[in-house]
Amino acid sequence: MRFPATTSVLVVGGGPVGLTLSLLLSEYGVEHLLVEAHEGTSLHPKARGVSARSMEVFRRLGLEADVRRAGLPASHVFFYRGRDLVDPDFVRAGIAGGAEEGAGHTPSPGLICSQDALESVLLRRGRELAPDGVRFATRLVSFTEDGGGVRAVLEDRTTGGRHTVRADWLVGCDGAASTVRAAAGIAMDGPTGLGHFLSIRFEAPLGEVVADRTSASYFLTAPGRGGFLAVDNDRHWIYQHPYDPRDDDAAGLPHDHRRLARLVRDAAGVPGLDVAVRDTMAWRMDARLAEFYRRSRVLIAGDAAHVVPPTGGHGMNTGIGDAHNLAWKLAAVARGSAGEGLLDTYQGERRPVARQVIDLSLANSRARGGYRIDDELLLTAVYRSSAVIADSDGPEHPPLDPARELRRGEPGGRVPHLPLASVSGVSSTLDLVGPGFTLLTHADDAAWRRRADTAGAAGLTVAVRPLTTGARNATDGGAWTAAFGVPSTGAVLVRPDGHIAWRAPHPSADHTELRDALRRILSVRAARE
Repeated sequence: MRFPATTSVLVVGGGPVGLTLSLLLSEYGVEHLLVEAHEGTSLHPKARGVSARSMEVFRRLGLEADVRRAGLPASHVFFYRGRDLVDPDFVRAGIAGGAEEGAGHTPSPGLICSQDALESVLLRRGRELAPDGVRFATRLVSFTEDGGGVRAVLEDRTTGGRHTVRADWLVGCDGAASTVRAAAGIAMDGPTGLGHFLSIRFEAPLGEVVADRTSASYFLTAPGRGGFLAVDNDRHWIYQHPYDPRDDDAAGLPHDHRRLARLVRDAAGVPGLDVAVRDTMAWRMDARLAEFYRRSRVLIAGDAAHVVPPTGGHGMNTGIGDAHNLAWKLAAVARGSAGEGLLDTYQGERRPVARQVIDLSLANSRARGGYRIDDELLLTAVYRSSAVIADSDGPEHPPLDPARELRRGEPGGRVPHLPLASVSGVSSTLDLVGPGFTLLTHADDAAWRRRADTAGAAGLTVAVRPLTTGARNATDGGAWTAAFGVPSTGAVLVRPDGHIAWRAPHPSADHTELRDALRRILSVRAARE
């Protein structure tokens, strides 16, 4: 398979963030190449919680059902706390904002789907959409900027051959030890070594042991061994064993399967347990944030931009949110419908979210009595940037709201979910959005359509989608106003990533207001009319 000489976007890293970015770029019709140094997807579960906002992204991509099939059943979506798996005084709690609790906020509640299973789903679809655009066993050797783009040297690890690819944009989704970030000279700040863990992947017949307390994760409390156990199915498990790498015995531990099996038996509280250790992976808990998300033609996303403690399950999901935010902006710039200034809003919108997620996760890591695991936290992200036209003054960086007080219809916030009568796969207001800009209206209003035509004549395409068209009529004017904060005469402009960019209570006398709003959001200079 030959390497292309040029591409619009080069994505480095084939984990959940890079693969999601590839899928979104394919949806937007952007030529791209994804390279991943490993030969295949992750063997370890790593991140396991897929939040509601991530599931909404996968819904947009037509992958929600596939991800749910790959994940654990809803009966497992609980979290256990006890000194071991047989502790009679255990505590078991569900995810805040899960399938039942959050039904009114999202059509796509989160679930437990381990990273290895999720990556397989994403990779399969990625190769369907871009057969020549997803290359594993391919390493980024180096890159240089040449003014209008990036010239990258790639190595095929199967043959050893090297190839030069010129890309307009380079996106590093290559993890906490990002080669792209380091080469771009982007600094990281924050504490490291907050904890050290050995992830032990093993098989054991634990299904019957936990039959009356089935959970997704089992947090082991004092006076137990500590750490936590996580289940993929009845026999396949992971034990995250806390250890001190400075201890004399630590160096040989990953290779001593007898000792590892004893650790698992002690953690489970089942002395005679039949344990077969498959492999191990050491990892370190850090809490770090990149100084910049963009340097010229180079951008970073996911763990390359922020390393989040796993206490809360928001790290991977924050990275998926990065890809969702960045993809449409790259697409708009690539096709010439937006100025490059639009890409500056990526850092302005996503870095404050990562900062808050890191702080919340750090607080969770210090909470001795346990912490809230909130499926809907990331639904509450509100952006402030030049890609949003706010209609009132507010905080520079609106806080994520763990109590799920979702802001309704606020510019910068995610479009609110309203259930609609299901027609052709449309059962939520979220299904009306994208892949381009969408103007949501309550009724089919000719005045708003004329304004969309004016924008279209200026090369700024926007789809008008009324909520009360035909069988979709599941909302009245009161429900519309309560959800979107404008009367039934109003309209709400939604970006391709499902965040509200602008809203108006009624069409103004000037039929150019929608066109001018789009120009402002997209950093497009107005031509002489």
